[in-house]
Amino acid sequence: MHALTCAHRELPFGAMIRVTNVSGDKSVECTVNDRGPFASGKDIDLSYAAAKEIGLVGSGTARVTIEYLGRDPRYVNEVRSVSSIGPFTIQVGSFQRQDYAGRLKSALDLKYGSVYIVETVISGATHYRVRIGKFPVREDAVNLAKRLAEEGYSPIIMHYDE
Repeated sequence: MHALTCAHRELPFGAMIRVTNVSGDKSVECTVNDRGPFASGKDIDLSYAAAKEIGLVGSGTARVTIEYLGRDPRYVNEVRSVSSIGPFTIQVGSFQRQDYAGRLKSALDLKYGSVYIVETVISGATHYRVRIGKFPVREDAVNLAKRLAEEGYSPIIMHYDE
């Protein structure tokens, strides 16, 4: 909330952008660290600090321009693998809160197909695991996992359980 960050539907995590309020001609540089917004007609969701910098705290919305400035390489992740036996799936997140899993699923659904949530119990606690696809060929799973890692996710290639 107090960092210069934002949510964007498509730009990769770590994308550094300049957002300019076209009516006030004020700009702020911020880093994409979340997915969204999910409301129709909106392209970006600024943190409170970023919105304050360009005068959007009172109005809440405005027309803005977005300029891509580069990428923070710290957001590129590695692909992990815990199975060499197919078929395969890619786990992108695991949460104890179902709403967090649903939010990640919604974000991934914007770009990828076959996103689903698996509910499992570990040490008495329910976990919601967000996964993508069923891949008979490991190389197909690896290729998608690499794209996800490049976007800032932390993918794990694992055995697909029905």
